[in-house]
Amino acid sequence: MTETAAKLRNKVAVITGGSSGIGLATAQLFAEQGARVAITGRNQAALDQAVAQIGHGALAVAGDVANVADLDRLFATVHQQLGAVDVLIVNAASYVLAPLADFTESMFDRVSNVNFKGTFFTVQKALPYLRDGASVVLTSSTVAEKGVPNHAAYAATKAATRSLARSFSAELLPRRIRVNVLTPGPVDTPVFESVTASKEEAEAAKAGMGQFAPVKRVATAREIAQASLYLATDDSSFMLGSELLIDGGIRTL
Repeated sequence: MTETAAKLRNKVAVITGGSSGIGLATAQLFAEQGARVAITGRNQAALDQAVAQIGHGALAVAGDVANVADLDRLFATVHQQLGAVDVLIVNAASYVLAPLADFTESMFDRVSNVNFKGTFFTVQKALPYLRDGASVVLTSSTVAEKGVPNHAAYAATKAATRSLARSFSAELLPRRIRVNVLTPGPVDTPVFESVTASKEEAEAAKAGMGQFAPVKRVATAREIAQASLYLATDDSSFMLGSELLIDGGIRTL
């Protein structure tokens, strides 16, 4: 790709949860498109490995999006090293599944603190560092609009994410900051291994989840990253407070 063709040339992009899965694929794509990329996550070793994969001088800042002090440090570091933020991808998430009867308070706090509180305060703490006209993308999930067993808390936090995009966009209109939601269906990421006991179980869960989609497969992380690129650029300049659904037809077919 030529430098002039890069859609994010010289833009600064911050991606939370950027060390694996959708976040890593998005960081790689954005870097290829000319962005100066910063990622954050809780595991320093995973961040180091991700930076090596992303290349292009990517910056990693270890931290927990559920900790507002870590968010302050993240954006201050990015601003100091890369400058003002043009694109913010709020992707960090906790995927905790259990039946309603067995869901504990600590499980609820874990999923809520990352997916709801973390999303809210990631955007709030970014505000002093976002350029006017910046693009903010919040990551939801198609389960936010469906009733799925064992997903009650997770789905509720993703529905909250969809709501936040509307309210944030309305409030940030004077700064022309667009806040949109990217809503994927099932995606081929390490999350399957985190909720199963073995690689074989993870592959079986992935295959089973793919059967929910009319296309009969899960998405690749790169496919979701391509959608995120659209929301991050001026290609989507007439979208704000809106949702881009990329779920293989699950919600509508």
